[in-house]
Amino acid sequence: MPQERILIVDDEVDMLEGMQRIFKQHLGEVEVTTTSRPRQALRLVRQVPVDLVLLDIRMPEVDGFELLESLRKEDPWLTVIMMTAYGSIEIAVEAMQRGAYDFITKPFHKDSLLRAVRKGLERNRLIRENRHLRLKVADTTGFEGLVGQSPPMRRLFEQIQAIAPTDYAVIIRGESGTGKELAARAIHGLSKRAQRPLVAVSCPSIPEHLLESEFFGHRRGAFTGADRDHIGLFEAAHGSSLFLDEIGDIPVALQIKLLRALQEQEIKPLGAAKNLKVDVRILSSTNQNIEAKIRDRSFRDDLYYRLNVVTLQTPALAAIREDIPLLVNHFSRLACSELGLAPKRFTAEALEALMQRPWPGNVRELQNLVRRVVMFSPESMIRTAEVRAVEGFGGNGAEVLPLWPPGIGAEQESYNQAKERLVQQFTFNYVSNLLEKTGGNVSKSAELSGLGRASLQKIMRRLGIKSDSYRGD
Repeated sequence: MPQERILIVDDEVDMLEGMQRIFKQHLGEVEVTTTSRPRQALRLVRQVPVDLVLLDIRMPEVDGFELLESLRKEDPWLTVIMMTAYGSIEIAVEAMQRGAYDFITKPFHKDSLLRAVRKGLERNRLIRENRHLRLKVADTTGFEGLVGQSPPMRRLFEQIQAIAPTDYAVIIRGESGTGKELAARAIHGLSKRAQRPLVAVSCPSIPEHLLESEFFGHRRGAFTGADRDHIGLFEAAHGSSLFLDEIGDIPVALQIKLLRALQEQEIKPLGAAKNLKVDVRILSSTNQNIEAKIRDRSFRDDLYYRLNVVTLQTPALAAIREDIPLLVNHFSRLACSELGLAPKRFTAEALEALMQRPWPGNVRELQNLVRRVVMFSPESMIRTAEVRAVEGFGGNGAEVLPLWPPGIGAEQESYNQAKERLVQQFTFNYVSNLLEKTGGNVSKSAELSGLGRASLQKIMRRLGIKSDSYRGD
């Protein structure tokens, strides 16, 4: 268990020293920090997570109630005990109404003080553990990275659980960036086919002249350049599930052969002498209007009905705004883990700002923004200013503003430190936007940037950027 931290804020230096001695003697491993300057308390809470604050009400620089409000904006789950020599029922009631956990009156009796502090630390542990468990449950309930507790997400989870044990074909519909591939992986992961890996393919990413070979495979000598046998997607997914991302982009000629394979449960690789039996469950996705494509004859209705035994709809982020705090915390933990950083938290105000923002790119846009904010925020507590500094607030998520000057409260950097940080940010933003444009295609990104593929991959590894995050789902 990490060491617990207490922050004491009081303008009486003798009081600070006395309380620090008591806590050091009776509270063992608890780390105690003191300050006689209320404004410094905010900076300390932003720099290092604090478990309990003991806060004097009457201070010349800033009123204790005003500081209490500011502290709770930084961390709404912070446990605060108010202290005053002017104890009264009215002050105690006001302290509780403003969000304080407890209230103690000077002069302190040592045992009463320690009892209040131990209760405050215990309360903090329970709150933090409860939040951790709620996030963990959200992750678990959300299956393959799907996170949420809103009614639309709960309905999606229930539908996935109901559909997964069957062998029905499923079409997952939703806007780009809403987690359609994650939903497919969740269905497969809860199915009886889960012991074998899901085979996934992005239909638009395969050149049209190679589609038949990719789907059904080919034998050596089947065409010029076929110097060895190639196992197709259907054969690779035998006994498992095959996820077809963006089925609306499959050419009509291949649709006919795909329909036959689904009807007969067998395929014939190019150049093969006989058909092969396959046992494959089809999961597919689209963000297109398939009904319109059927009307203009660019998609076969009989194939659509074969694929669309069950339909799932992944909600747009605008429909699940209440899940944004859960998603932000989830993505923040992932980003900190990927980048090897200590955990970072978003203030209530920062989360509220994110909840009010339009998200045309949906959950993927939110995740990429959280990655950038976590990477470039200098402190453990991320505020609205840090979010706005890197997101191009009000834009479509493609524009990224430079983080200059550093966040409020950050120490002055040397010239070389500032230069290194801005170069790193430029590189991160450039590569992120490049991959966004190419849909995560590293080869195409390298070609557009003028970098070699190996060089681009090296940069991506150094910055913790994964191409999978930019691919359509």
